[in-house]
Amino acid sequence: MASTFGTLFRVTSFGESHGRAIGCVVDGCPARIPLTEDAIQPQLDRRRPGATALNTPRKETDTVTILSGVEHGQTLGTPIGLSIPNADTRPGDYAEMEAVPRPSHADFTYAEKYGLRARSGGGRASARETAARVAAGAVAETMLAAFSPVEIVAWVEAVGTITAPRPDLTTLSRAQVDATLVRCPDPDIAADMIQAIETARDTGDSLGGVVACVCRGVPAGWGEPVFDKLTARLAQAMLSIPATRGFEIGEGFGATLMKGSEHNDPFTAHPNGGIRPASNHGGGIQGGISNGEPIFFRVAFKPVSTISLPQPTVAFDGSPVIFEAKGRHDPCVLPRAVPIVEAMAALVLADALLLQQTQRIPRMSQ
Repeated sequence: MASTFGTLFRVTSFGESHGRAIGCVVDGCPARIPLTEDAIQPQLDRRRPGATALNTPRKETDTVTILSGVEHGQTLGTPIGLSIPNADTRPGDYAEMEAVPRPSHADFTYAEKYGLRARSGGGRASARETAARVAAGAVAETMLAAFSPVEIVAWVEAVGTITAPRPDLTTLSRAQVDATLVRCPDPDIAADMIQAIETARDTGDSLGGVVACVCRGVPAGWGEPVFDKLTARLAQAMLSIPATRGFEIGEGFGATLMKGSEHNDPFTAHPNGGIRPASNHGGGIQGGISNGEPIFFRVAFKPVSTISLPQPTVAFDGSPVIFEAKGRHDPCVLPRAVPIVEAMAALVLADALLLQQTQRIPRMSQ
């Protein structure tokens, strides 16, 4: 079950970094939703390795193939199988790492848990696995579009100590985000981020940062109370992404520095009837349920663990070694993490939509 996510809209991912392919099975997508490979591929293209000089030089086309669940461009309501080939594998790059667990990587913990591990590229712990999530997220976005005007846009807010000002959350688009290589919509700050990443890359080091995300058009009422709060599901989704270290929604940890009178979101009359929050310090969610305002959250990513700088450590047998990682790795995951964050948000919201529909069963006539 550890590779399955969701309640009604469920995704199971499969495959290792240097295996023949990776992919996923999407179960619970309703029938008659328009879906083609062309609808999935754009998000995979945004995530794929080797696209720019800022990420790993591994060259993959990440071309998705729909194996099942779709006929004549429409979903059948049956499980949707998606496959993405691994074309540029180099397991030989990891031969020297077989006896040495990489510092802060999952090599040691996977070996402790299972008694063995995938020797090439980190296996399931590799960020390569996230391609399957992005493909599934594109399916989720397609389903959401058929029922609700939900828009999900993520961007790089910070790289290391460089932080961009918050953009207009009501108008920010993916085109604006993709206008810079680092996927920061502020061109001037983006230039500083790019320089910092290039410096880390050239010195064999890595950088972390923050990806922010806004989900617009989510109606009030989505999310389950108590243990399955929308905040909790989003947090679980984001913290399941490799290299994540923190999640906050709305004012997040900044709320600890505010007074209740500053953080509260009073209500106001809506022009179309009803009421709505007049501000959005809570990030679009109250009591774990969406309130109709844009959902805004931030995700913290640590520096990539696999770096080429010499590091004193020990091998699995305890003998001291100076470890210098080989292979191809991102100096900073932030630019490629943007579509991954969007995908996981889409999976949570697609599940929330279906769960909300179960709450609106028409009453039988007397």
